[in-house]
Amino acid sequence: MGGSAGTARPARPGRKAGRDPRPAGVGAGAPGAPPGEPGQGPRRPRRGLRRPVVLLALVVLLPALTGFTLWALYGSNWLRIERVSVEWTGGPRELTAEEIERVAAVPVGAPLASLDTSGTRERLLAELPRLADARVARSWPRGVEVEVTERVAVVLERDTAGFTEIDATGTAFGEVPEALPGVPLLEMEPVEGASLRRFGEEGLRAGAVAVAAALPETVAGETAAIRVRSYDSITLELSDGRTVLWGSAEHPEAKSAALAALMAAVPEAGRFDVSVPGTPAAGDVPPDGAEG
Repeated sequence: MGGSAGTARPARPGRKAGRDPRPAGVGAGAPGAPPGEPGQGPRRPRRGLRRPVVLLALVVLLPALTGFTLWALYGSNWLRIERVSVEWTGGPRELTAEEIERVAAVPVGAPLASLDTSGTRERLLAELPRLADARVARSWPRGVEVEVTERVAVVLERDTAGFTEIDATGTAFGEVPEALPGVPLLEMEPVEGASLRRFGEEGLRAGAVAVAAALPETVAGETAAIRVRSYDSITLELSDGRTVLWGSAEHPEAKSAALAALMAAVPEAGRFDVSVPGTPAAGDVPPDGAEG
């Protein structure tokens, strides 16, 4: 009677009241423990000693390495200048290697690192006007290389001692006692007028030099003289007596092409006119050599 009210429910199999069925430490590790390492506390970072050691080594070795490098470059006999070589990269090679070495004044026996390459180059160009360009470089461990390019004369101008050589830039760079074969003689005969007042003799000379530099090699070799009377009156006198009316110094490439074509088409002509390159003309030389 009434005993059913006090009967307790049977416990479920495999489970005990009041206990967590999961093993200790699974999913409930110590706070801060990395996943997958149950039951372990947070790792303490190791205090590395490598960085201070490396820094200390640099502090000790860097001054020693710097001192050794400076001694090797400037104090030892390992890297001192023993030879100077000269090479030509262009031009007629009128200068000698001895002349170039003398002006370069490279201090043989001095530390190679102390060589002032830019100063040596400037000295060469200043004292040897025949040079168009120069290059000075160290050739480790004991050499110095000097490369030079000489100027090429495109015209000659008569002077009291012989002839002055003038290159394509209009630079007078040398004197020769006799005319050079294949190089035209520049004859300046400016007439008074607006052209001379506007451009001056130097301007007219520069125009004639530009014409000489633009001439085809075959024509330049046959040109005995370039006569200049005014800005638009430049005449070529060929070695066989023929003449070329060039006009002004403008459009040198077009005039050179027109002249080459005209001379090939009418080789027997004594007079060629390319002053207007679009309409070149060829004919005989006027009576008494007068220009029309």
